[in-house]
Amino acid sequence: MNTIYNDQYFNSIGSYLKHQFGCKVIKLSLDAGFTCPNRDGTKGAGGCIFCSADGSGDFASDIPGQIKLLSNKWPSGKYIAYFQSHTNTYAPIEVLREKYEQALAYPDVIGIAIATRPDCLSAEVLELLAELSKRTFLWVELGLQTIHENTAELINRCYPLSVFDEAVTELKKRGIKTVVHLIFGLPGETRDDMLSSLRHVCSKNVFGIKLHLMNVLKGTRLAEFYPDRIHIPQKEEYINLVVDALEIVPPEITIHRVTADAPRHLLIAPEWGYEKRSILNGIQKEFRHRNSYQGKGLIGLVKTDISLK
Repeated sequence: MNTIYNDQYFNSIGSYLKHQFGCKVIKLSLDAGFTCPNRDGTKGAGGCIFCSADGSGDFASDIPGQIKLLSNKWPSGKYIAYFQSHTNTYAPIEVLREKYEQALAYPDVIGIAIATRPDCLSAEVLELLAELSKRTFLWVELGLQTIHENTAELINRCYPLSVFDEAVTELKKRGIKTVVHLIFGLPGETRDDMLSSLRHVCSKNVFGIKLHLMNVLKGTRLAEFYPDRIHIPQKEEYINLVVDALEIVPPEITIHRVTADAPRHLLIAPEWGYEKRSILNGIQKEFRHRNSYQGKGLIGLVKTDISLK
């Protein structure tokens, strides 16, 4: 089956959703008022070193305001309520249920996406998510960032890889779609380190992957590492890395992001990090130059460390 749909080079979530629902589907980025165990002292303090004060939700706002703004551009569009800021399963179960149900009650909201940590998926939370996934389109996003424990300690992630692996297993047992975040460019990591993280995630047969460019933002502890302990790639170097990565991602895995959004007034480096359209165009151009596409690097390979199911 052709899983790349209308995109020529990779299986973007936008094209996947249009294929599934027959119309444009837009994510509404939400800040539901949650915090994080890595901020309140339960697991750590200050959050991951790259995380902004808004918990990686710098563009989040309320549902009515976003629908009003977006409906003019896509009058026949539908929406996914994306719980983005901080850890969106880190609250009492009755609070979580109320927040999720409120979002689903809006007209034209056809599903929810929930960003969280793999160590914040109790049995009670998993059962709630399983219940919701039976009556709406739902995926859960896990912020892994890297499989390498030394990097995880450096970025103050505050959970081991084994917790991520278990969370993916538990979500899959309940038929819940999983999307995994990886960051390219974390301090000290090589190209091989980044691609080995990607291979591990692909081996889990996840629904989707987000590849994030490592942005250095004002007000984060990561800024203290800049410039001495962070390699800032040139735009062309990053584009080539993303294409290398997508070539080893099985084509049925949806691609939710290939760069990162950052408020320009907060961005320290890379100076080209806010040029999202230019980065996307560069990725398309590099695929054309290589006569390549998502998963091409897997053709002819026997099953090794990447599951080709």
